[in-house]
Amino acid sequence: MVDIGMERLLNIKIILGSTRPNRFSEFPGRWIFDMVKKREDVLAEILDLREYEMPFFNESATPSSKKDPYMNEAVVRWTDKVKEADGFIVIAPEYNRGTPAVLKNALDYAYQEWNLKPIGFISYGVVGGARSVEHLRLSSIELQMVPIRNAVHIPAHWTLRDEAGTLKPGALDAYGKPAEALLDQLLWWAGVLKEARAKGK
Repeated sequence: MVDIGMERLLNIKIILGSTRPNRFSEFPGRWIFDMVKKREDVLAEILDLREYEMPFFNESATPSSKKDPYMNEAVVRWTDKVKEADGFIVIAPEYNRGTPAVLKNALDYAYQEWNLKPIGFISYGVVGGARSVEHLRLSSIELQMVPIRNAVHIPAHWTLRDEAGTLKPGALDAYGKPAEALLDQLLWWAGVLKEARAKGK
């Protein structure tokens, strides 16, 4: 028997796009997670790429053309989580004017699981991580996703932590309104596309 209440919930995954020691991504990740949890009819989950140790993509068949699932255990868990989602918020650092390799690799391991779902971005780094987001938007279009316009860009994130590495009190408060605008847009698209996917089955 299908739980109608669960069917109505929008499942939003928040992806931490860095696995480095002493990374910053977990701070905006937890911050936006707490904001998503306050929304009605939304189920939120953080996906930490540290928990999905996938090799660099080297499969003989691409995700869009494969006939059998990949066998790597971490890849199976990852693609199952991506499949569950109705939308995504990616916490995106910028490395050398682009996207971290571990994050791009995570995108590359799935295809159908990403299709027809919205994706939004919270980025940080030089120029607020904007160039990383531009790369990610292009990749998400190729994955048949809907990258939303609203985003949160955090410049000079290295100034937001104290000497112990802890986020300073109120460090992200200035980004509250952009984050709410991101959520409004993401959840609208998530609802529309979830209904469209259901009709297409």
